[in-house]
Amino acid sequence: MAVLPIRIAPDPVLRQKAKRVRNIDGSIHKLIKDMLETMHDAPGVGLAAPQVGVPLRVIVIGIPEQEDFALINPEVVKTKGERVVSEGCLSIPGYVGQLKRAESVTVKGRDPSGKEVRIKAEELLAQALEHEIDHVNGILYTDRLEREEDLKKIEPKDVKEAEL
Repeated sequence: MAVLPIRIAPDPVLRQKAKRVRNIDGSIHKLIKDMLETMHDAPGVGLAAPQVGVPLRVIVIGIPEQEDFALINPEVVKTKGERVVSEGCLSIPGYVGQLKRAESVTVKGRDPSGKEVRIKAEELLAQALEHEIDHVNGILYTDRLEREEDLKKIEPKDVKEAEL
């Protein structure tokens, strides 16, 4: 396993729509392991393959007190409600924004064994899933801000708490 360099905006790979994974093979399993290690090292609660320079539809999530997991070819199939959240990103260090996310989401994708899974999520898990799926679609959280004033520079000691 390896800690991979995290791409920082405006790196063009962050704006590309990532490609679907056709075969879940050893290279995808290695990518997932490296992404998990990178996410923990950062630290963050989620990471998408484009953030480490790989334009594939792969995300990892690591919510405190829940088991880490990976999703391949994830997509949001249902959202419910709306709430305002504070959000940061490992690819946009030093900033946090106020934006709207769903209260709950249903996401489908494949697990590393290739099995199709559906996840119903609320709160931080729902937010992390939306955020990382945005990444594989070439969308950054700053694209979802309603006003420029909703983005704030934060002090380095506060950065780790805000980053997804």
